[in-house]
Amino acid sequence: MNAIIHAPVFGLLLTVLVYVGAYRLHQRAGRNPLLTPVLISVIVIAVILQLTGLPYAEYLRQCLVLTLLLGPATVALALPLLHNGRALLSSAPAVLATLLVGGAVSVGITVGTLRAFGVDHALLLAALPRSVTSPVGLSIAEILDASVPLAVVLTLISGVSGAVVGPALLSMARVRDERARGFAIGMTSHGIGTSRALADSPVSGGWSSAGMVLNALAMTAVLPIVAALLTA
Repeated sequence: MNAIIHAPVFGLLLTVLVYVGAYRLHQRAGRNPLLTPVLISVIVIAVILQLTGLPYAEYLRQCLVLTLLLGPATVALALPLLHNGRALLSSAPAVLATLLVGGAVSVGITVGTLRAFGVDHALLLAALPRSVTSPVGLSIAEILDASVPLAVVLTLISGVSGAVVGPALLSMARVRDERARGFAIGMTSHGIGTSRALADSPVSGGWSSAGMVLNALAMTAVLPIVAALLTA
């Protein structure tokens, strides 16, 4: 058993099998948001790693192929953006206003909440890129000299929670327009939320893709400035 756990492909096979099982469970449960495949996969894999004693660093090395595919997968999620280019241009003022207000609220809530709880500066820096898609968020974390592993965890939590509760919150707020729903989810839940929006409709998925990409571009420019102001 020890030889199997430490085999170079153990982590890769474990991740694929768990995700396939979680995806099938999600489909059979009528796509219940509480059974989002990513959320279930994270919980199951975390339990298995704990029970087997497999170090996370070793598991990460075993999943290197999946890590390398993260960037291309994110680019693939941005492809629906091409199909909504004209719609975005025709709604440019609303898109820009949403991007500015949403970004300001996201950063403001993150900084305000963490400072209110008195967390240290290192955690605050790692939390800043939480609403940016993972490949870009990791690069921003490195620029900010923040903890990359911690930034990964916070980004994952933000993406999963947004994909799980985001659509329900938007429905409670009576947001019916698929464009608005998709854009909001993409801005706050990046790739994970976008994959969830794509399952709802091509329009929602396309606008979620737009929100993800535009938010990543904006935060790449803004977050280093915010971090500098917090450090000063």
